[in-house]
Amino acid sequence: MIFSSYFLVLILTSVILSRVKVETTRDYFVGSNSMPMFAVAISVLATSQSAATFLGGPEYSYGKDLTFVGFYLSAFIAVLFVAYVLIPRFYAIKAVTVYELLEVRYGEKAKKQAGVMFLIGRLFASGARLYIGALAISMILFMDIVAWHVGVSIVLLMLGALAYTYFGGIKSVILSDIIQAITYIGAAIAVLLFLFYSLDTDIATMIEILSREEKLTIIDFSFNNFEGGFNFYTLIAGWLLLNIAAYGLDQDMTQRVLSCKTKTEGAKSLIYSVLMTLPVALLFLVIGLLLYLYYQHPELSGFSGEVSQNFEGDKVTILMTYILYEMPEGLRGLVTVGAIAAALSSTNSVLGAMSSVAIEDLYRPWKLARVKADEAHFLKAGKLAVLLFALLLSLMAMLSYYWQHATQTHLLSFALGVMAFAYSGLLGVYGAAIFTTRGSQRTVLWALVGGFMTVLLLQSYVLTLFGIDLKLGFSWQLVLGTMVSFAIMMLESKR
Repeated sequence: MIFSSYFLVLILTSVILSRVKVETTRDYFVGSNSMPMFAVAISVLATSQSAATFLGGPEYSYGKDLTFVGFYLSAFIAVLFVAYVLIPRFYAIKAVTVYELLEVRYGEKAKKQAGVMFLIGRLFASGARLYIGALAISMILFMDIVAWHVGVSIVLLMLGALAYTYFGGIKSVILSDIIQAITYIGAAIAVLLFLFYSLDTDIATMIEILSREEKLTIIDFSFNNFEGGFNFYTLIAGWLLLNIAAYGLDQDMTQRVLSCKTKTEGAKSLIYSVLMTLPVALLFLVIGLLLYLYYQHPELSGFSGEVSQNFEGDKVTILMTYILYEMPEGLRGLVTVGAIAAALSSTNSVLGAMSSVAIEDLYRPWKLARVKADEAHFLKAGKLAVLLFALLLSLMAMLSYYWQHATQTHLLSFALGVMAFAYSGLLGVYGAAIFTTRGSQRTVLWALVGGFMTVLLLQSYVLTLFGIDLKLGFSWQLVLGTMVSFAIMMLESKR
């Protein structure tokens, strides 16, 4: 009943929001700069919290500690930089996409090259997020995670995302994100309360046990290897760079900020979104700690037996294990709906973002150089691009199924790590564009490719081919990729 009710809400709201008046691509992609600041802030919050956070957050704190909170402290520093350095530049040129800044600085080819790199990177990252959301649906609907059931779940998620994005553009996406945010935060709170009251102890005892077993560490100053994690050094290096790229150079996030009325409101919406994201992330991490007490301290929970995270021969997250085997059916339905809402909020937005870059940065200049075309033509092209990227993301999600199974990477690290491929090149190029007078249209392409290839060559499965036994964390891969990209930009001065 809960599952069906949620999909009824999806259908009704998608029909209502599809009636949003859209006449131009600027309406479709940035809402003609008319969206309320707080609505945008909640939308950014919803987009940043994917199914990877919903399932991966509790998994991280269950197995380790609270150091993932540092990722969002790093995000706050990054957002201040984006809000006061990048956003004013985007509004000054009335940008629809963030890559128009490179057109002003280096020329039209630079904008197109960055746009292509964004599309490739976003295809990787959002395909991985879509796959993780589909895992949860497949487990509940089919009670397994075999390939074709995951494929059906991917299609269901994508159809839900298309219902909002295709008709109403960014306006309906932002408004639907508010619905999804309320849904998955509500589901998480329900899990938290149910878990808390299922433990036969008080808060003071819980804190004492968790503190004694070193589960409450927030900042980790140890530096034992280069595999990464969320220690202090990776937070001020690789993860800081990733957050700058995610909030300021990734059209997926920044498209919403560009829909605000002014640069001031755009900057505030970013800052408020991160301030709201921190307690939400902490909520999922606390769920992981309560799951740790439930399974590892049966004297508190009455749990008997041995916890098994195996499901149909595959390892699943601890939250999904709890949902499948311990949770009552009604609450199970609510939590599954929460996971779907988290997946939808990150999927519907990326369709609009990829479409905006493809049309505004690539297709429009190409088309206008050949024939005259009106706004109706580009609006239609934008909607067709949404359908195309829906297909490509679905295929990438299926590829992620085999990729993640082959590498056995932690879900949270897998979702964050794939972003490093495109972000490293973009960070090097924008660093040169903003802070130096060097770089040219020619070096932009080589810098983007250089950053991507550096991250690719640093993958452990690639290093193994050369006889090198080294596991380098995604955060350090991003740092090195950015350095290579920036160095390439320094090779030439713009005339």
